Amino acid sequence: MTTGKRLIILRHAKAEHGYVGTDHERELTDKGRKQAQKVGALLTEADCIPDHVICSTAVRTRQTLDLAMERMPRRPTVDYESAAYMAGIDTIFDLINVVDADIETLMVVGHNPTMAQLAAAFLEDEPLMSFPTASVALVNLEVDWLYAAPGIGTAQILT
Repeated sequence: MTTGKRLIILRHAKAEHGYVGTDHERELTDKGRKQAQKVGALLTEADCIPDHVICSTAVRTRQTLDLAMERMPRRPTVDYESAAYMAGIDTIFDLINVVDADIETLMVVGHNPTMAQLAAAFLEDEPLMSFPTASVALVNLEVDWLYAAPGIGTAQILT
Protein backbone atom coordinates (compact mmCIF):
# COMPACT_ATOMS: atom_id res chain seq x y z
CA MET A 1 0.00 0.00 0.00
CA THR A 2 1.50 3.32 -1.04
CA THR A 3 0.75 6.15 1.35
CA GLY A 4 2.72 8.92 -0.34
CA LYS A 5 4.87 9.61 2.73
CA ARG A 6 8.11 11.47 2.11
CA LEU A 7 11.14 11.45 4.39
CA ILE A 8 13.78 14.15 3.98
CA ILE A 9 17.16 13.26 5.48
CA LEU A 10 19.41 16.26 6.13
CA ARG A 11 22.92 16.24 7.52
CA HIS A 12 23.74 19.50 9.29
CA ALA A 13 25.74 22.11 7.40
CA LYS A 14 29.48 22.81 7.85
CA ALA A 15 30.36 23.43 11.51
CA GLU A 16 33.37 24.86 13.32
CA HIS A 17 36.37 22.66 14.09
CA GLY A 18 38.46 23.15 17.19
CA TYR A 19 35.61 24.75 19.09
CA VAL A 20 36.51 25.52 22.71
CA GLY A 21 33.17 24.35 24.16
CA THR A 22 31.49 20.98 23.87
CA ASP A 23 30.73 19.21 20.60
CA HIS A 24 27.02 19.84 21.23
CA GLU A 25 27.68 23.62 21.19
CA ARG A 26 29.58 23.78 17.89
CA GLU A 27 28.17 26.44 15.56
CA LEU A 28 27.99 26.70 11.79
CA THR A 29 30.74 28.38 9.82
CA ASP A 30 29.93 31.09 7.26
CA LYS A 31 30.10 28.37 4.60
CA GLY A 32 27.68 26.28 6.67
CA ARG A 33 25.21 29.15 6.93
CA LYS A 34 25.21 29.51 3.14
CA GLN A 35 24.83 25.74 2.72
CA ALA A 36 21.80 25.70 5.03
CA GLN A 37 20.10 28.51 3.12
CA LYS A 38 20.73 26.67 -0.16
CA VAL A 39 19.08 23.56 1.31
CA GLY A 40 15.96 25.57 2.12
CA ALA A 41 15.89 27.00 -1.41
CA LEU A 42 16.44 23.55 -2.92
CA LEU A 43 13.59 21.99 -0.95
CA THR A 44 11.31 24.88 -1.87
CA GLU A 45 12.19 24.59 -5.57
CA ALA A 46 11.57 20.82 -5.39
CA ASP A 47 8.18 21.45 -3.73
CA CYS A 48 9.35 19.30 -0.85
CA ILE A 49 8.52 21.31 2.26
CA PRO A 50 8.30 19.26 5.46
CA ASP A 51 5.16 19.27 7.55
CA HIS A 52 7.14 18.20 10.60
CA VAL A 53 10.83 18.02 11.58
CA ILE A 54 12.77 15.90 14.04
CA CYS A 55 15.97 17.81 14.80
CA SER A 56 18.92 17.00 17.02
CA THR A 57 19.36 19.47 19.87
CA ALA A 58 22.96 20.28 18.85
CA VAL A 59 23.51 23.94 18.01
CA ARG A 60 24.71 23.16 14.46
CA THR A 61 21.60 21.15 13.58
CA ARG A 62 19.29 23.80 15.03
CA GLN A 63 21.08 26.52 13.08
CA THR A 64 20.94 24.46 9.89
CA LEU A 65 17.20 23.98 10.30
CA ASP A 66 16.51 27.63 11.16
CA LEU A 67 18.43 28.92 8.14
CA ALA A 68 16.83 26.38 5.80
CA MET A 69 13.35 27.29 7.06
CA GLU A 70 14.01 30.97 6.27
CA ARG A 71 13.84 29.97 2.58
CA MET A 72 10.64 27.94 2.88
CA PRO A 73 7.15 29.28 2.23
CA ARG A 74 5.79 27.79 5.46
CA ARG A 75 7.27 26.65 8.74
CA PRO A 76 6.86 23.04 9.79
CA THR A 77 6.30 21.94 13.35
CA VAL A 78 9.56 20.90 15.00
CA ASP A 79 10.52 18.43 17.70
CA TYR A 80 14.01 19.07 19.05
CA GLU A 81 15.08 15.62 20.20
CA SER A 82 18.06 15.10 22.48
CA ALA A 83 17.89 11.41 21.51
CA ALA A 84 18.76 12.39 17.91
CA TYR A 85 22.14 13.76 19.01
CA MET A 86 24.75 10.98 18.80
CA ALA A 87 21.94 8.58 17.86
CA GLY A 88 22.38 5.42 15.89
CA ILE A 89 20.12 4.47 13.01
CA ASP A 90 17.86 2.35 15.27
CA THR A 91 17.15 5.35 17.51
CA ILE A 92 16.32 7.50 14.49
CA PHE A 93 13.88 4.87 13.24
CA ASP A 94 12.34 4.74 16.74
CA LEU A 95 11.73 8.51 16.50
CA ILE A 96 10.31 8.23 12.97
CA ASN A 97 8.03 5.33 13.92
CA VAL A 98 6.09 7.45 16.44
CA VAL A 99 5.37 10.37 14.09
CA ASP A 100 1.67 11.09 13.68
CA ALA A 101 0.23 9.33 10.63
CA ASP A 102 -1.29 12.63 9.44
CA ILE A 103 2.19 13.99 8.66
CA GLU A 104 2.87 13.58 4.93
CA THR A 105 6.44 14.92 4.71
CA LEU A 106 8.89 14.48 7.57
CA MET A 107 12.42 15.83 7.77
CA VAL A 108 15.14 14.49 10.07
CA VAL A 109 18.10 16.80 10.74
CA GLY A 110 21.07 15.08 12.30
CA HIS A 111 24.67 13.97 12.17
CA ASN A 112 26.93 11.56 10.34
CA PRO A 113 27.50 8.70 10.23
CA THR A 114 23.83 8.15 11.11
CA MET A 115 22.30 10.38 8.40
CA ALA A 116 24.45 8.64 5.76
CA GLN A 117 23.41 5.25 7.12
CA LEU A 118 19.77 6.30 7.09
CA ALA A 119 19.96 7.44 3.46
CA ALA A 120 21.89 4.31 2.45
CA ALA A 121 19.18 2.13 4.04
CA PHE A 122 16.84 3.21 1.22
CA LEU A 123 19.18 3.27 -1.79
CA GLU A 124 18.47 0.35 -4.11
CA ASP A 125 20.99 0.19 -6.90
CA GLU A 126 23.98 2.23 -5.87
CA PRO A 127 26.09 2.37 -2.73
CA LEU A 128 26.32 5.69 -0.91
CA MET A 129 29.90 6.84 -1.38
CA SER A 130 29.66 10.01 0.72
CA PHE A 131 27.13 12.21 2.50
CA PRO A 132 28.93 15.51 3.16
CA THR A 133 27.65 18.42 5.21
CA ALA A 134 24.28 19.81 4.07
CA SER A 135 23.52 16.67 2.06
CA VAL A 136 19.87 15.93 1.44
CA ALA A 137 18.22 12.63 0.59
CA LEU A 138 14.55 12.25 -0.26
CA VAL A 139 12.85 8.94 0.50
CA ASN A 140 9.46 7.96 -0.88
CA LEU A 141 7.94 5.55 1.59
CA GLU A 142 5.47 2.81 0.83
CA VAL A 143 4.12 2.65 4.39
CA ASP A 144 3.00 4.83 7.28
CA TRP A 145 5.66 6.11 9.69
CA LEU A 146 4.94 3.34 12.17
CA TYR A 147 6.27 0.79 9.67
CA ALA A 148 9.21 2.79 8.28
CA ALA A 149 12.28 0.55 8.17
CA PRO A 150 15.37 0.01 6.01
CA GLY A 151 14.44 -0.94 2.46
CA ILE A 152 10.77 0.02 2.81
CA GLY A 153 10.93 2.89 0.34
CA THR A 154 13.35 4.31 -2.20
CA ALA A 155 15.76 7.20 -1.85
CA GLN A 156 17.35 9.70 -4.15
CA ILE A 157 20.20 12.00 -3.20
CA LEU A 158 19.27 15.63 -3.88
CA THR A 159 22.63 17.17 -2.91
